[in-house]
Amino acid sequence: MKSPGKNVLLDLHEQILDQENGYWVKIEAWEVDVTMSIPHGIRYSLTLHNPRGVRILGYDNAHSTKTSGYVNRKLPYDHKHRCATDLGISYQFKDAYQLLKDFFEDVDRVLSLARDK
Repeated sequence: MKSPGKNVLLDLHEQILDQENGYWVKIEAWEVDVTMSIPHGIRYSLTLHNPRGVRILGYDNAHSTKTSGYVNRKLPYDHKHRCATDLGISYQFKDAYQLLKDFFEDVDRVLSLARDK
């Protein structure tokens, strides 16, 4: 897969990034075989955690999310969790660069809301 940001994403594997005030980001990303469920060949989990260690935002493709009871409906593997209890909504993976951009924009938004409380 030739994708903008792919090497950057893969180089961030197993990194924990301090976001101040006890919040932190964990990034996991590694290459896998291309499959129907992972057509871009990257398995990833990008998560934001609060000071207690609870995931409050996450982008991943570690599992599919069941969006309906229809048989033979494609289940989205690329998805995001918008809060600690969110089971996930579909995320349209374009490339690794866009994934990082979208994730960190959401991190900034969530942290801004946390500061305003």
